[in-house]
Amino acid sequence: VEISLDGEILTLKGERKFEKEEGKEGRKYHRVERSYGTFVRSFQLPSNIDADKASAQLTDGVLTLRLPKKDVVKGRKIEVGNA
Repeated sequence: VEISLDGEILTLKGERKFEKEEGKEGRKYHRVERSYGTFVRSFQLPSNIDADKASAQLTDGVLTLRLPKKDVVKGRKIEVGNA
């Protein structure tokens, strides 16, 4: 699995390989209910994602992406004085 973040576009690339399995009693068989081969998916992200703090983890076939938001600089109130 390859993950890239270019600007506001998150791209996931990967490949699921076809594997043969050994069945019971020495018989060879493999039942495929999901597709295999390469895949690419791209997602448009909001502009307030902090790419430097992004992280990814693959556990038991589940990919978890953490894309924290940037700290938003809040405006401040400016007092107007009399001259």
